[in-house]
Amino acid sequence: MTRTTIIADTTYILGKLEGKDVVLFLSGVSMVNAAMTTQGAIDHFRITGIVFSGIAGGVNPSLSPGDVVVADRWSEFLESVFARQTATGWSVPNWLGKTQPNYGMIFPYAVGIAHPDQNEPEKRFWFEVDPAMLDTARTIATKVDLDACFKPNACVIRRPRIVIGGAGVSGPAFIDNAEFRQWIYNTFTANVVDNESASVAHVAYSNHIPFIAFRSLSDLAGGEAGENTENDLEHLASNNAAVAVRAFLRALPGK
Repeated sequence: MTRTTIIADTTYILGKLEGKDVVLFLSGVSMVNAAMTTQGAIDHFRITGIVFSGIAGGVNPSLSPGDVVVADRWSEFLESVFARQTATGWSVPNWLGKTQPNYGMIFPYAVGIAHPDQNEPEKRFWFEVDPAMLDTARTIATKVDLDACFKPNACVIRRPRIVIGGAGVSGPAFIDNAEFRQWIYNTFTANVVDNESASVAHVAYSNHIPFIAFRSLSDLAGGEAGENTENDLEHLASNNAAVAVRAFLRALPGK
């Protein structure tokens, strides 16, 4: 039996999946949508863990479309200042504090998170996933068969795999630029880039709820030899992410 609830135009489905009690919903594309719909679930249901699933762009050159990445940390890497150019180079106001290595005028910096009884917000650049959930993901990583084809004209050359660990980054921009992709990899040693996961990790952190994300590569964020493959491979990628999540839920202890 399932039950459906609509909150702020988002449909939440309550039921069971792989023997676990779940609340399923579409986060929506973008940092704001994902944060809003996740907080809506937390505010209205008894959420004890967040398992996020979707597609992403591959950043690490060793990864291929169809692979599923389970990062161990996420950053809102485009929280940034667009710096002023001066005669001696880029100038960032001192009061902003420490920034990450820049890409031209773009200087990423940590987000501020308010906590009770603290005079100043916490500055945080990385949001770690739950270690116990990550350990469970490791147990299924080599046991899941991922698809190399969604349909005859939507195939990848190499058999996809599940990759555990490494960094993921998220921001409001769809990345389809080889040079910027290289900067992301060099600066953050990121495996993957998307538009949602870090915002959900942020919401989970502020609500003290365990979090993990499964993101399958639909494209290489501008690293392809030809056209971006997101439109052609999004169904293959989303299906592989879902297959990995279902295997994870089966292995996850508890109800």
